[in-house]
Amino acid sequence: MKRKWIAGILALLLIAAGGAAVFAWDGFSLRSEGGKQDSSAAQPAEPISETYIIFDTVVNVKLYGEHAKPQQLEEIKQMLETINNELSRTLEGSEVYRINQAAGKEAVQVSQDTFDVLQKALDYAVQTGGLYDPTIGPLVSLWNIGNEGAHVPSKAELDKAKGLIGYKDVIMNPKECTIKLARPSMALDLGGIGKGYAADRVAAYLKTQQVDSAMINLGGSSIIAMGSKPGGQSWNIGLQDPDQSRGTSLGNVQIINKTIDSSGVYERFFVENGVRYHHILDPRTGYPSQSGLKSVTIISDSATDADALSTAVFIMGLDEGMKYIEKQPGIDAFFITDDNQIYQSSGLKNTIHFTNPEYKLIE
Repeated sequence: MKRKWIAGILALLLIAAGGAAVFAWDGFSLRSEGGKQDSSAAQPAEPISETYIIFDTVVNVKLYGEHAKPQQLEEIKQMLETINNELSRTLEGSEVYRINQAAGKEAVQVSQDTFDVLQKALDYAVQTGGLYDPTIGPLVSLWNIGNEGAHVPSKAELDKAKGLIGYKDVIMNPKECTIKLARPSMALDLGGIGKGYAADRVAAYLKTQQVDSAMINLGGSSIIAMGSKPGGQSWNIGLQDPDQSRGTSLGNVQIINKTIDSSGVYERFFVENGVRYHHILDPRTGYPSQSGLKSVTIISDSATDADALSTAVFIMGLDEGMKYIEKQPGIDAFFITDDNQIYQSSGLKNTIHFTNPEYKLIE
């Protein structure tokens, strides 16, 4: 059996020309120019920034304005490391790891972070009918996509893993701040919501520091454009072409004080016997989702919401996903289908500029 392993590569590209910089990073390109400027006007001070390797990805934080301080970047690093140490499925000793090890045996006392993010995950599991399910851990471990040894499991293995999925079997005790998985071998995986939650926590911290202009980028999949750019300009966010390498843009959107999260087939995948298997697993079938979509991008006020919804809506597919999004206040999305057609929710009309002629915007 011939298997070809392909892993997504995180890239950081900086091009500086004529005072304008383009940052292309893991699914989005972040353009710092943001439109025409009066060259005679005073230019804002350079941001302070830091790059970390956390959540098994590259994290970049840029802070703008007079209240931005280097010490805040260190506080943010410590905050993100703490959250990762709580929510990681694979890190031995993390709270999620301990919950999984105790499945079917006993409740585990956890931090407020872990309790809150799992409660939010369970809320979305209910809302999406289990298409987003934080107990998908056994299926994620079985496929192992994104790591060496990824392979197509047998039907027996898939049936066993699917039988362990069930968000209704998570027992939450808010009084004791404990979590228990009711059945042995169940396992949580908060990868579909954890980075969004962490990004929201960073934004909340910065508000307490009176920082009102920042770019928070967790691996390109969860991005918060906090406030506006210095001078009141919009952030100009490039949108990933799902058929090309990371950082290749198919267009851009200008936003102020919004978050963007994208799920797509380009992120993590492997090829076995000529068939490509991506990492967005459908808990109903046990296989990578076959919804007719290449990617879904969510634009909302909350990175936590956007992170969970980008996964669930991808699995829903275009028709069901669009109907769902249109009912959610303050949340918009655009969908790219397998045949390169782009559909956008009503709140995005005339806000996204698509530049790649290989894709067709359906009005």
